[in-house]
Amino acid sequence: MTSTDLLADAFGRISGTVTDVLQDLSGDDLVARVGPRANSIGWLVWHLTRVQDDHIAAAGDLEQVWLADGWQERFRLPYPPEAIGYGQSSTEVGDFQGVSVHLLQEYHHAVYQQTLRFLKGLGEGELDRVVDSSYRPPVTLAVRLVSIVSDDLQHVGQAAYVRGLLRRR
Repeated sequence: MTSTDLLADAFGRISGTVTDVLQDLSGDDLVARVGPRANSIGWLVWHLTRVQDDHIAAAGDLEQVWLADGWQERFRLPYPPEAIGYGQSSTEVGDFQGVSVHLLQEYHHAVYQQTLRFLKGLGEGELDRVVDSSYRPPVTLAVRLVSIVSDDLQHVGQAAYVRGLLRRR
């Protein structure tokens, strides 16, 4: 197994968990907040997908799926086109409304497919390429990809936790 095979497996596990978390949710479940400042399942999945989309596009010199394929228009969220959820206020999280589970799942799948295409095109040596020199030490592609996996796993885990809390109500 190569490093890129391992990364593809990790992203596949994230995608599978996203599918499991979204399965059989109602629109109300998608936007429910278990506390006044809590993140909803829908926002968490949107955010983790936007981060993956943004970071993979930047690393691969690709256009973001969100912008290239018209997802921003389909979602009709009151966020700037470049928004990925990072640093959003509780009010902005609450503005995540009117999105169907199906639409969210489709967008996540499209980003996952772009991620797989990107990974398939990588050679082992490319993982050492510096993608962000503003940090010390500079961030390599390998470190960036592991960071995306880590962030996505945390957020999909949070979404699964919220789903569990909603089911207990």
